[in-house]
Amino acid sequence: MLEEVNQEAKERMEKSITAFRANLTKVRTGRASPDILDSIHLDYYGNDTPLKQLSNISVEDSQTLAISPWEEKFIPEIEQAIMKANIGLNPVTTGNVIRIPLPPLTEERRIELTKQVKTEGEQAKISIRNIRRDSIQDLKDFFNDKMISEDDYHKGQTTIQNITDSMIENIDSLSESKQKELMTI
Repeated sequence: MLEEVNQEAKERMEKSITAFRANLTKVRTGRASPDILDSIHLDYYGNDTPLKQLSNISVEDSQTLAISPWEEKFIPEIEQAIMKANIGLNPVTTGNVIRIPLPPLTEERRIELTKQVKTEGEQAKISIRNIRRDSIQDLKDFFNDKMISEDDYHKGQTTIQNITDSMIENIDSLSESKQKELMTI
């Protein structure tokens, strides 16, 4: 039972870290990255479809993304979706290609994005701590139902705390490296 609780806690915490990593890829640094457009979805024949499934997204240079839609008729819809996404990007269409120039980040914007990364990190840590709380409550329920001994209960708490500590260190490390990347010109 202890092993199951520990394993479940670890898996749930790893999912939280994966979600945190995904959120970090959406934070724009000074370089062009197709990941910036991951949150953009369009209506494709009645289905909500991610932009990356409707087009080829590539990096032209360090400051420009190029989008080549599979179907030409979706060019205006893609432009509108990018504008509505409110991510500070203005698409420019030339023929069948939509180019998105990425403006250089100002110092003020870099600081704002750094704060956003810190907030995302704190949210991830809260998620990890909630998982720890749930796991320890499971252990307490097992102990109260006499399914595990008091020693196993304390051992389980220690193990879950160690897993939590390592996951939080991982989040701190990811957050610090993203902040450093943001502040690098």
